[in-house]
Amino acid sequence: MRHLYIFLLLLIVSCKPKFTAQEVIDKSIEHSKLNEIENATISFNFRKNHYEATRDKGTFKLVRVIKNDSVTIKDILSNDAFERFVNDSLIELSKKDENRYSNSVNSVHYFSVLPIGLNDKAVQKKLLEDVTIKGKQYYKVRVTFTEEGGGEDFDDVFIYWFAKDNFQLNYLAYKYHTNGGGVRFRDVKEEKIVKGIRFVDYNNYKPTDKDIDFFTIDKLYEEGKLKKLSEIVLEDIQVDTF
Repeated sequence: MRHLYIFLLLLIVSCKPKFTAQEVIDKSIEHSKLNEIENATISFNFRKNHYEATRDKGTFKLVRVIKNDSVTIKDILSNDAFERFVNDSLIELSKKDENRYSNSVNSVHYFSVLPIGLNDKAVQKKLLEDVTIKGKQYYKVRVTFTEEGGGEDFDDVFIYWFAKDNFQLNYLAYKYHTNGGGVRFRDVKEEKIVKGIRFVDYNNYKPTDKDIDFFTIDKLYEEGKLKKLSEIVLEDIQVDTF
């Protein structure tokens, strides 16, 4: 009888669904209702600047507005181009500045609606070994980018941790190479549900030694070996669906 019980237990465990990295990300998007922003306008404030994103059947317009005394700078990134306006006048930019401002705008919008951006064409996903963080089990997904379509930072590496019980994205980390390179790790500071859609504020950390084994950064986090640098907080989030 005992052998039968063990056999049935092993059978149940083996029959649990095994998801691919793509399926984990898709389920996270679905559970967070982020698929609803594919045809919507989202606006929010971040670090004194105003951001607005309009997505409509594959087309997008990502906006940042910076106000400084009597000067208003409006940056617009779309499928077609990047433009900067100063007090409503279009400014001609060098290629270097255009890329710098464009990446800055895109970065804030990208992180604001994760994991929706993980389905971009340039994204390459791989499911790593499951881990436990603070007593909770997680799917661990590595993300890299193809050179074509991956932008200037295509060689950056990301890791995302999705809770196994509800597929929520609760942790992320990335290794970047610009400006001397470095590593960052984020955990959820606060959830904000707006019209049923899950948005997240983060605490932002770095390791005391940047030459760590990046893929073990979750262990360093649990051991308290990361230093908090800042908070990523979105304020006054508004969502208008079409």
